[in-house]
Amino acid sequence: MSTTRGRLNFNSRQSLILQRFGWAALTYAVVLALTWLAIYTGDLVQPLSIALLDSGLVVVSQLLLLMVFVSGWNERFADPSLTEFQVLLAIGWLTWLLAWLDHSRSTFLLLYAPVLLFGLFELEARVFARCAIIVFLCFVGINVREWLMAQQPAPLGPVLVQTCSLFVMLAWLSVFAGYVQAQRGRMRQRRYALQAHQETLRGMMRQLEELAATDELTNLYNRRYFLRMASRELHGLDDEQTHGLALIDLDFFKRINDAHGHAVGDRVLQAFATVTRDSLRENDILARYGGEEFVLLIPRCSEQQLSECCERVRQTFAAIELEGVSDVGLTLSAGMTLLTRDDDLDSALQRADQALYRAKRDGRNRCVAGWENISA
Repeated sequence: MSTTRGRLNFNSRQSLILQRFGWAALTYAVVLALTWLAIYTGDLVQPLSIALLDSGLVVVSQLLLLMVFVSGWNERFADPSLTEFQVLLAIGWLTWLLAWLDHSRSTFLLLYAPVLLFGLFELEARVFARCAIIVFLCFVGINVREWLMAQQPAPLGPVLVQTCSLFVMLAWLSVFAGYVQAQRGRMRQRRYALQAHQETLRGMMRQLEELAATDELTNLYNRRYFLRMASRELHGLDDEQTHGLALIDLDFFKRINDAHGHAVGDRVLQAFATVTRDSLRENDILARYGGEEFVLLIPRCSEQQLSECCERVRQTFAAIELEGVSDVGLTLSAGMTLLTRDDDLDSALQRADQALYRAKRDGRNRCVAGWENISA
C-alpha cells in the first residue's frame, strides 16, 4: 500500500509541475509574440537570422524541459520542479532581448517581474533574492556595456530612472517573497501540528472502538460486536459455502463461584479465553456471549471441521490445571450448527442454543450438533 501511495504522490507532484511548466511556456509564447511585434515596428533592430535563431532556441529549450518533466528525469534533482533553473534561463533570454531593444526597453523591463514571480512559491527567500540580484546586475551590465562601447553615450537620466525603478521593484519583490515564505512556513507547521492531532484522535478512536468491542475480563469480543461481525460474515457467504456457529457453556460454573469465590471464577473464564483463542485460526471469531457462555463463529467450514474444532476446544479446556480448582474438573458443553447464505442469525443462534441444551441434558462435557437427529 505504501508503494501505491508513493506512486499517487509522484503522479500528483508531476501533474502540478507540468501545469506550472505550461504557464511558463505560455509566458514565453507571449513574450515571443511581443518580440516579433517589436521587430515589425522597427523598435527591435536585430538581423532576421539572429531573431529566428533566438526564437528557435527558446522553443527548443522548452521542448527539452518538457521531455525532462514527462520522462521523470527531473526527479533526480534536489528540486524536481527545476524552478531556479527555469528562472535563470528566462532571465538570461530576457536580458539578451533587452540588449537589442531601444525605445521599448522600459516596457520589456517589466517582464522581469513575472519571471521572478514564477519562483515566488517554490524558491527559498535567499534564492529568490539571489535571482533578483542577478536581474539587477544583468541590467546594469547592459547599460555599462553600451556606455563603454558608444562613441556618444546616451543621456544618463533615462537610464538612471530605469535602473532605480528596477531596483525598487526587485527589492519589493524580494521582501514580499520573504513574507510569503514565512507565511508558508507557519502554515506548514500548523498543518504538521494538525496532522499530529488527527493521528492522536484516530488512535484514541481506535482505542475507544476496541474498548467498545472487547469484554474487559477476557479480552474477547463482546456480544454486540460479535453479532455485528457475524452478520457481516453471513452476508459475504457464497451460495455453496457454510459458516460454523457454536454456543459454548462452561459446566458447573456457578458451583465454582460458590465454592471458590468469584475471583477464581474470573480466572477460569480468562483461562478458557486464552487456551481457546490460541487453538483457533486468525479469522475465527470468539466472543463472550454473557456470563460463562461463549459463542464461536468459524468462517467457511464444514460439519466435520466444526465438530473437530469444538472437540479440540473441549479437550484443551479439560486439560487445564488451574491452581485453586484442582478438586473441580473443568468441562464445557457446546451446541453447534451451520450457517448458510440465506440463513437468519437469530434462528441459527436458537438452533445452537437448542443443541447446547441437549448437550447439557445428556450429561454435559460434550459437543452436540444441531443437524443430528437426537430424540427428546
